This record gives sequence, C-alpha cells and structure tokens, in this order.
Amino acid sequence: MTEKDDLKKESKGRGKCKEVFGYPISIFFIIVNEFCERFSYYGMRAVLVLYFKYFLRWDDDLAISIYHTFVAFCYLTPILGAIIADSWLGKFNTIIYLSIVYAIGQVAMAVSAIHDITDSDRDGSPDNLTFHIVLSMVGLLLIALGTGGIKPCVAAFGGDQFGEHQDKQRRTFFSVFYLCINGGSLLSTIITPILRAQNCGIHSKSKCYSLAFGVPAALMAVSLMVFIMGSGMYYKTKPEGNIMLKVSKCIGFAIKNRYRHKSKQYPKREHWMDWAEEKYDKLLIAQIKIALRVLVLYIPLPMFWTLFDQKGSRWTLQATTMDGNFGSIVIQPDQMQTINPILILTLVPVMDSLVFPLIKKCGLNFTPLKKMTVGMIVAALAFVCAAVIQLQIDKTLPVFPSASQSQLKFLNMGNTPITVQFQENQLNLSGAQASEEYFTFESDQITVSIGNPSVSKDVSLTKEQRQTLLIPSAINDDWQLAYDLIYKPQEGNNEIRFINGMSTPVNVSSAAVHYDQIEPLHYSNYSEIKNGRATFTLQSGSQSCEYSKDFGFGGSYTFFIPSTLTFGPNCHESITESVDIKPNSVHMALQIPQYFLITAGEVMFSVTGLEFSYSQAPSNMKSVLQAGWLLTNSFGNFIVLIVAEIAKLPKQWTEYILFASLLVAVSIIFSIMANFYTYIDPTAIEAEFKKKIHDDEDDKKRELQKSEFKMEKRDSVSSDNGDKKHVQTSM
Repeated sequence: MTEKDDLKKESKGRGKCKEVFGYPISIFFIIVNEFCERFSYYGMRAVLVLYFKYFLRWDDDLAISIYHTFVAFCYLTPILGAIIADSWLGKFNTIIYLSIVYAIGQVAMAVSAIHDITDSDRDGSPDNLTFHIVLSMVGLLLIALGTGGIKPCVAAFGGDQFGEHQDKQRRTFFSVFYLCINGGSLLSTIITPILRAQNCGIHSKSKCYSLAFGVPAALMAVSLMVFIMGSGMYYKTKPEGNIMLKVSKCIGFAIKNRYRHKSKQYPKREHWMDWAEEKYDKLLIAQIKIALRVLVLYIPLPMFWTLFDQKGSRWTLQATTMDGNFGSIVIQPDQMQTINPILILTLVPVMDSLVFPLIKKCGLNFTPLKKMTVGMIVAALAFVCAAVIQLQIDKTLPVFPSASQSQLKFLNMGNTPITVQFQENQLNLSGAQASEEYFTFESDQITVSIGNPSVSKDVSLTKEQRQTLLIPSAINDDWQLAYDLIYKPQEGNNEIRFINGMSTPVNVSSAAVHYDQIEPLHYSNYSEIKNGRATFTLQSGSQSCEYSKDFGFGGSYTFFIPSTLTFGPNCHESITESVDIKPNSVHMALQIPQYFLITAGEVMFSVTGLEFSYSQAPSNMKSVLQAGWLLTNSFGNFIVLIVAEIAKLPKQWTEYILFASLLVAVSIIFSIMANFYTYIDPTAIEAEFKKKIHDDEDDKKRELQKSEFKMEKRDSVSSDNGDKKHVQTSM
C-alpha cells in the first residue's frame, strides 16, 4: 500500500463522529476536559507561593525559587509529552496516562497541606515539616510531568477530530479552546484564594490550603473522567514518529560530519546544514534551515518570561503587604492574579480589531517582530510601576531592631499623667496611654526615671527584640516588660493582645479566638484576627463588656483594660488602643496599572510571537517551533533564580528595576536581530524546492534516457559492422 493510500485510509475516520451544529460531538468532551484541567493547574498555582511561605514556613527567596523551578519544569515536559505521543503511545493514550499522573500529583498536594497529620500538639501548625515538604515536592513533580506532558497533545487531538470539509469549524474550535483556557484560569484564581482564606482542620483550625489544593484535584479527576467518557467517539491517529527527534538527528549528523571534514582539503559548503546531505533529504535540510532562522530569534526571548511569571510570585507577595479592602468586597492577595485573564479576554479583541488596524492606517509598518519588541518594553514598564509601588510600601513598613539594637515603648497603666525620663529623653504620657512610637537603644540596659520626686529603675533590654515597659499606677511596684512582635503579621491578618490593668482577673473571648484568663496587671499572648469587624467579650465574674473594632490588613495592636473600667453599655469607651505595627495602608488597586502593562505586553509579545512562529515555520516543523517557544518560557523561569541569587539586592524595589533594565537591554538586542530578519513564505519556498527537486529528477531521467539511447545506437552500429565483416569473410 502506498503512502497516498495510507493517508486516504486515515482521513476516512476524520469528521465521521455524530455532529451537533456541524461540530463533532467528541470535541465537546475535549473542551470540557481542557477547562477543568486549566482550572486545576491555575487554581493550584495561584496559592502555591503562599503555601510555601506560610504553611511550609520558607522565606521569600526560597518560596520564589521553588515556585519558578516548578513553572520551568511545566514548560520543559511538553517536549517529553510530544515525543511519547508521536513515537509510542499516540495522543489519546498519552493524555489518559499522564492525566492519571497529574491527578495523583494534585491529590498529593492536597494531602501535604493537611496540618492535622503531624500536628501532635494541636496548635494549628504541622510539627513534622519534612513529611509535608517531601509529599508536596513529589506532588509538584507529578503535576509538572502531567500538565506539561498533555499540553502539546490536547489541542492537536481536538484538531484531529475535524474532517477536511470542516475547516471553519476547526478554526472556531481553537478560538473556543483558547477561551476555555482563560476561563478556567479566571475562575480558579478567584475561587481557590477564597478557599485558602477559610479556616479548617480536624483538631485545630488553620488556613485551608488543603481545600485550595483539593478542589483543583477534584477538577482534574473530573477532567479525566469526561475525557474517558468520549473515548468511543474520538478519531485516534497512530504514532507517526517524532519530527523533533528527526530534526535533532539531522542537525547532529551535520555537526558531526562537518567536524570530520574540517581539514582544508574538503571544499566549503554554503550552509553548515549542507553537511547532512550525505544522509538526509535535501527538502528536510531546507526546512531545518528555515526553522533555525526563527529559533535564533528565540534566544533573547526568555527574559520576557522572567518578568511575566513573577506576577504569580513576587507580585503576590507584594500584595500581602497591601490593603485589599474594596468596600463591600475584600480581595485576597492571590486573587489579584485574576486581573491578567480578565484583561487578556478584553485586550486581545481590542488590539486585533482596533489598535493594530489604527496603527496600520497611520502608515506604520508594525511587523510582528516590532510588536514583540514593543511588548517587551511595555513589560519592563510594568516592573518600573511595581518598583514605584514597592517604594511606597517600604515607607509604611516597620523598622525592626538590628542584631545590636533593642526597641522599647512605654505604657502608663495608671489613671494620671506621668513624665518618663530616659537617656536625655523626656516623654509625657496620659493616663492609660502608651507611647506612639518605639525608641531604639544600642545599649542593653537603660535607666528610667518617673514622677516627682522621681523613682529610677534600671531596665534590662533584649537585643533584636521589641518590648513594652508596663508602668503600674503605684510607681514603686514591679515594672514588667512585655515582648512585642518583631515581624509583620502574615497573610494580611492582624495580631492582637490585651493587657489587664484591673485588680481582678478578666476573660476575653470572640468568635475567632478565646484567650486564657488574664491576671491583674498581666498581658495575654498575641492572637490572629482576620480583617473586618471583630467583637470581643470581656468578662469579670458575672459582669461583661463588649468591645468592637474594624481591622484592616497586617496590623498589630495592644488593647489596655484600665482599672477605671465600669461594666455597662458604654464600657468600650474606657478601653484604649495602642498600634504596635501599623496596618497596610497602600491599596491593592495600585497594582492594577502594572497588571495592565504586563498583560498588554503579553498580548503584543506572546500572541504575536505564536502567530509569527506559525507563519514562518515549514509545514512539518510547526511542533518543533512550538517546543522552542515553550522552552523560552522554561528558561525564563530559571533566569529568575539565577539573577535573584547573583544580585542579592537588599531592597525589593531595586530588584524590580534590575529586571526591568535587563529586559530593556534584551529588547534592544532583539530589535537589532529583528532588523536583519527577512520575512518569508515557507510554503512557497517548499513548493519551489520540491519543483526544483522534481525538475532535477526529470533532467536526470532525460539524461539517463539519452545515454541509454546512445548506448543502443552504438550497439546497433557495432552490430552492423560485425555483420558486414562476416559477409566479406564468407565471400
């Protein structure tokens, strides 16, 4: 059977599935499968960096490093998936098997986030972090293999379902397919941060990362089941051999053959790929030459992805230090990522139907490579915006004591004003009030004098700590030192405590926390309170008092219960508040411009880059360039690790400026490379090349026929001469 007959036989199965509105029913299973899979991936990824920081208790640098390593592997494994599908299992089986691996990885992540498994002391935090770290790393490895492995297969498998008469439907399918990707991303980045913000647990309550990972795991299981349900309706192509392997072997042979013949006795060839002509077809070599021209342009591109993928890491951590109160709606830090898919769905049609045509009408030749260059510069501007916002945030952050310093504030627990003198400083404190700011000391011991006649005492301070000196109403009584927070409250929550200035014990409770009994002239431990309004009930014997306050994000407070407190409807007026750490005051809405710029850059860079790669690729090299494009994303995430590790900049805003500067420099290099690039029509070149090969073959056939004719004529002449000689001899 000829190759042409094989193609006819295979095409018989295409488009033969039952149709709905002209579309094969099988593609609806594929679309639902893709929506669920993208929900699973982006939902898990949205909360991942916060899981590293707050559950596994990693610092910012380690959390970001592991996050970008994971993303990098997600864009490396598509090459493996394509090889498996094209060489051995086929697209259908590859999707099935790797989806199972994917689902197992998601389940492993959900289990790794259950703190009760190792929380033996039931304080809401895991005690054996090694177990959770190992399980989560195994889960992420399986997810990277699964999501990357099926990435190049699902879209191509969907395209296989259409027959030759369904070109219009196939184009619509890819548009809907892209919409499902962004729809799944949008919904998951809204929902999973909400799930993460809930408190859950068997024995003790903690942030519900297990639910935030569990729902994506369930969606991945649904994705797999939906895909299997359509099994009987799919058109399934057989593995045809992987073009990437063939291209790699051809390039390898050319390099090897060139090295063998490097001496001057061998004539030079026009292109180094021509050294593969001894073994490989000239058409394949010509197609590889075309693909290599595009792949060379890919070299500077990873720098764009270096910046782009930090919106899920650095920008999310930046949002944790900001105010997410949007009136009636409270936005979680990881929900800010939803701006990207929303803007993608908005900007793509606006750019295609309005902006780019308008630029064309102005007479500007806005080529794809120029669009990509502008996209890189716009992405750099997004990081300049992030740096400006970070500067504003840094102004609001507390300055904690260094290793050689101590910090101290004073609280007057009495009802009358006092004057506090220490190290040539004088401070006037009203009754039941604390000093507004902390005082920093280099010495570990200071002398504090109070009253007239003054009472002086030596106070021992602890290095690297913040403390509050509790000054009783009876100056001669013991003075206590309370240890204050030396970190910004995590995840935008608040830390609060109560100090009891009464002569009787007090119980303090709320819907979220319950304090132990606070003894007279003593203080409670800090407790975590979410943003929003909280009501506390103070009870002493049979008497009670309610105190309410609206909390912002990331503040620390000390509430003082004075000895003059009178239980009753107005008792809350007597309670005084001291702000130890100011709440976040820079609003999350200020991140919107940087998200707008990074998304605009993505539209001009990524969407245009895919279109350019497809239009400039030879007919059988589309997958090769797709693999090269995905590799740029993978390398970009590795660059984040390298630059951050080498730079070691003390301020975050300087790191943003560094990345922006690097991308601007790379965009200049790319624009120079693009200036020397000549746009081609690969189809026309291939057709011309095939015609040339065909003409050469025809010329060879004609030459062969001529030579055969000459030989026949020569043989005929020789035969005639032989007969004449024979006749003469006979005569």
